[in-house]
Amino acid sequence: MVLSDLKEGAVIEMKKQHACGGTQWKILRTGADRTLRCLTCGRVLVLLPDELLKRARRLTEEPS
Repeated sequence: MVLSDLKEGAVIEMKKQHACGGTQWKILRTGADRTLRCLTCGRVLVLLPDELLKRARRLTEEPS
């Protein structure tokens, strides 16, 4: 996976589960950092691009 694949609206699967048990996250905003929302509980997380690439397992849904 490359950083250009991670655009707004994309859904990604993380390697580790969130505390709520979910692994699916939707990218809300891109820029100097990436804002993500857990699709299970709604928690918002802000990660730097290199940290996101390290934690992400795969891109599950392309942005429309």
